[in-house]
Amino acid sequence: MLANIKEELQKAKEHLHNELAKLQVGRANPAIVEGVIVLAYGSTQPLKNVASVSILDAQTLSIQPWDKGLIRDIDKAITEANLGLNPQNNGESIMIKIPTPTEERRRELVKIASRIAEDGKVAVRNIRQDYKKKIDTAKAEKTISEDIAKGFEQDLQKYIDEAIKWIDSDTKIKEEEIMKL
Repeated sequence: MLANIKEELQKAKEHLHNELAKLQVGRANPAIVEGVIVLAYGSTQPLKNVASVSILDAQTLSIQPWDKGLIRDIDKAITEANLGLNPQNNGESIMIKIPTPTEERRRELVKIASRIAEDGKVAVRNIRQDYKKKIDTAKAEKTISEDIAKGFEQDLQKYIDEAIKWIDSDTKIKEEEIMKL
């Protein structure tokens, strides 16, 4: 009955980890811009589908479009994404210097990280709710006994507690990383 719960919780954890990685903490990270939506060939696509993003040094990203004709569209999309980044277009590629965040911006990023963590916890709680309904339905239909249902509920809670603990730990690490000068 709880066969797929580990997979679902792992997906929720990975999503949280990816969202936290997007937070700009003064170091170059391709995840900051890979999800920027670019208008290319008459449709919208994530940046990672139209260009390669690489790290030149600790504070510089290089974006190399696969089609040089898209360089202006990519430049415009990054500017309009309100990421606080200033793309430099040299005609061949786009360079982005990642600025060191101010104390105020760091505190704001910590709040954003907390909101992302809370969204992750909500996703985990929704998974718990779905599995609890499955257990209750099986119990009501008499396909499992009360004792087996109780065992499933305890296992379910154990998995959920582990996931919440992981979310708190990952968020704490990210918050420390943000606040580190």
